[in-house]
Amino acid sequence: MSVPPIHLIGVPMDCGKRRQGCLMGPDAYRTAGLQAALADLGHSVDDRGNVAPDPYSETPDAHLHARDETVAWTTALSRTAAKAAATGLPIFMGGDHALALGTVHGVAAHAASVDRALFVLWLDAHTDYHTPATTASGNLHGTPMGYATGRDGFDGFPAVVHPVPHDRIAMLGLRSVDAPERAAVQATDVTYIDMRHIDEHGIAKPLAAFLDRVQAADGMLHVSLDVDFLDPSIAPAVGTTVPGGATLREAHLVMEMICDSGRLTSLDLVELNPFLDERGRTAQVMVDLVASAFGRRVFDRPTRAY
Repeated sequence: MSVPPIHLIGVPMDCGKRRQGCLMGPDAYRTAGLQAALADLGHSVDDRGNVAPDPYSETPDAHLHARDETVAWTTALSRTAAKAAATGLPIFMGGDHALALGTVHGVAAHAASVDRALFVLWLDAHTDYHTPATTASGNLHGTPMGYATGRDGFDGFPAVVHPVPHDRIAMLGLRSVDAPERAAVQATDVTYIDMRHIDEHGIAKPLAAFLDRVQAADGMLHVSLDVDFLDPSIAPAVGTTVPGGATLREAHLVMEMICDSGRLTSLDLVELNPFLDERGRTAQVMVDLVASAFGRRVFDRPTRAY
């Protein structure tokens, strides 16, 4: 697979929810050897350090948690993502999932600038399709897909000039969706695949169908990988554990199929909370999954002793 230069970008963002720890994620990926794993596969990799939010002043909000800080991160990340996507393949090492408010916004702007269709593969237990008005928790890490598709209610956030069309989004691994989100998503053309569907039909067929659509459109593919896509028995370092997630083998198959497609143009790694990990186990699993997305195969995987 021919891959442009890979840009590792740390996003120590921890304002999308109240439970802290995701700000340590970027350094955990570095410690777990993400750069070396990709370089060993023959890729050109540079670590661009950590992004910082734009200046902000937090005004207390009765409902939303850290709204102004999240806006500041979104504007900074959108600029960073658009710039990085123009020169290589950015991997955003998070950080909580609110970072996708900025990363998807930025890569969508880049895709529009080169007249390419952007597709989004959302690997997550949740749809994250809320708006600031519909989220019951007030945690903005549950809103990035609502924002990226142009839903109303994101006052103060950068305007969504290039919303991602619903029919270019696939959500895989769903198993914890609020009723308002479920109703809203079901009224769209989003491809949503929950774990029952995966149990009954497997994970490869729906993913292959989506990747075929990306290929037919000569599209760009942004993948947003949440730790809670995985079953917590293999990836415990996440504050939103939901039993019944993807197995290690299913997750590697997904990443290998993404690699085979040759369509990956940007990647989020989100919700890793090293404070909750077991001797770096989850960070290493995530690094191994990224390696599968960039060419490592079953026979190539090292033996791990956690």
